[in-house]
Amino acid sequence: MDFGLSEEQQLLQETIGQFLANENDPNQLRARFDAEDAFDEGLWKGMMELGIGGLLVPDEFGGAGVDMVDAAIVSEQMGFGAAPGPFLGHTLAGLAIALGGSDDQKKTWLPKLATGDALATVAFGEEGGSWQPDQWSPSGDRLTGKKVYVPYAAQADLIVVGTAGGGLALVEPGDGTTIELFDNVDRSRRLYTVTFDGAAASALPSGADVSGQVRDAALILLAADAFGGASRLVEMSVEYAKTREQFGVTIGHFQALKHQLANMALDTEPSRALFWYAAHAYDAVPEDREKMAALAKSHITDRFMQVSRDATEAHGGIGYTWECDVQMWFKRAMFDRIWMGSPSSHRERVAQLSAW
Repeated sequence: MDFGLSEEQQLLQETIGQFLANENDPNQLRARFDAEDAFDEGLWKGMMELGIGGLLVPDEFGGAGVDMVDAAIVSEQMGFGAAPGPFLGHTLAGLAIALGGSDDQKKTWLPKLATGDALATVAFGEEGGSWQPDQWSPSGDRLTGKKVYVPYAAQADLIVVGTAGGGLALVEPGDGTTIELFDNVDRSRRLYTVTFDGAAASALPSGADVSGQVRDAALILLAADAFGGASRLVEMSVEYAKTREQFGVTIGHFQALKHQLANMALDTEPSRALFWYAAHAYDAVPEDREKMAALAKSHITDRFMQVSRDATEAHGGIGYTWECDVQMWFKRAMFDRIWMGSPSSHRERVAQLSAW
């Protein structure tokens, strides 16, 4: 079996990568990282013009209608560039409506999400580290409860909320909804706490049947983002080793650092196949979908954290400082590792799914 990217997928990857290199270079990223304004409308508009917002929206509603492998390689480029913005929540919200929404819900929201005329996000996390559909608590046509770590909730026109029994419901922020900024370390992806107090909600008719698929898609996209971020840190560390001098030679000549850089690459590159297969299984091997998504998320986000630590060390005395670019990817690694559940929680799920 030839399990490689097609010419069209390579072009998609290169197009997104070049856009981010031009519009979100480290200097621009740092400015956005430091800004008080949580949402860069210009950058998001550029992403929407590339079709990023409608990747998983069916073409009949104006989206790209691509499969999960295509979405994953876009997410990889997002991680490589530490791209700020609501890509993750917006993409998952569109997928949830496409899979579980009524005809009216699809017609109302999907064309707007595909074009960027509306911004959506998802609210899955609850206090105490509860991310799984069977742990969600809000219920009824008027939701009451709290969701934490909700991406870009303050900017969203629509929130897809995980409800009791593993259901999904649509909430338009307004009366009965309180949104508060959560000061998370990864300032490229802003998070909010959302409190519902009798907020009007419209249930997705098939939400309980598809919430697991949306969860698995989130895990795959996070794994792909983490792979891209780890790859960028390896590249940055190698470039630094070629230019930084000590004792009259570049530090790349030192054997210990050579070993460290090699270990970073070996920690990263082999995991590419893991998220590729998880994305492939999502559409083509349904019996492997849940397990492989959990395995990819748990393993690759852990590797991203380790590579972040190694990159910090490889940059020596400046590696941990605010002035060094490494810290922006390090903080992204922290987000990828925790959002939608810790690696240990997903390894436990893998064990259960494997009947170990």
